[in-house]
Amino acid sequence: ICRIDPDNVATPIAASLGDITTLALLAKSASFLHEHNSSSNHWVSPFIAVCFLLTVPIWWTISKRNKFTVDVLHTGWTPVLLAMCLSSAGGFILDFVVSSFEGIAIFTPVINGVGGNLVAVQASRLSTRLHQTSRMGDPLCRPENESCCGTFRGHSLSSKTARLLLLLVFPGHSIFLTFISYLKAGHTSVTVYFAVGYFIAAICQVVTLLVVANWLVHWLWRRGKDPDNNAIPYLTALGDLLGTGLLAVAFLILYWMGDRDKDIGD
Repeated sequence: ICRIDPDNVATPIAASLGDITTLALLAKSASFLHEHNSSSNHWVSPFIAVCFLLTVPIWWTISKRNKFTVDVLHTGWTPVLLAMCLSSAGGFILDFVVSSFEGIAIFTPVINGVGGNLVAVQASRLSTRLHQTSRMGDPLCRPENESCCGTFRGHSLSSKTARLLLLLVFPGHSIFLTFISYLKAGHTSVTVYFAVGYFIAAICQVVTLLVVANWLVHWLWRRGKDPDNNAIPYLTALGDLLGTGLLAVAFLILYWMGDRDKDIGD
């Protein structure tokens, strides 16, 4: 209706809405539990957990009756569970580093969100092209160039898209860095050294994700698995792990260089 390619819009919006919904539920539940945290109300937490579990059959039934989600209901468990493990690893890194570098907490969702949304667009476009030009399970279906540089080099549509998405790293993160600096959020002072280190970490993250996406989508297709249901969970979780790890390394290097403002520890 709007003449907009859903591959460029739908996936990032769906991922962002999922994050907002999850954070809202967690924040509301945590606030409620904090207000009722006493020895006489020890039953509250188990009661909420049971209520959530009781709603599972309802959502299962709704998903099963929807032709667009019924396949994911039966085949999407493996990528989701493995993606949770990758994201949890990133969470452990963040939990370990945040005690020394307080300001990393506000930048982690930014670098992970931008990188995850960019690679989700690329994976969705690659999957759509394969659905249009090939048969799922074709053993001869391979990337046009499997090398790391080949992902960005060439005149194919996927290479042009990869280059464009990589270029979007600069304006996207610049907006967020300016916004965070202006609000003085998260004990942060965005210095020149910090901005350079942050952008290097962000570029390394997105380059790695785009290369992995080019290989993973075609590998899943050859194995007869729909990349739309399988690739994106792996890639976004890998983005969380890479983003958190690379950002932690950037904070450590800046700390060793002597940039010891509150954004990288005291």
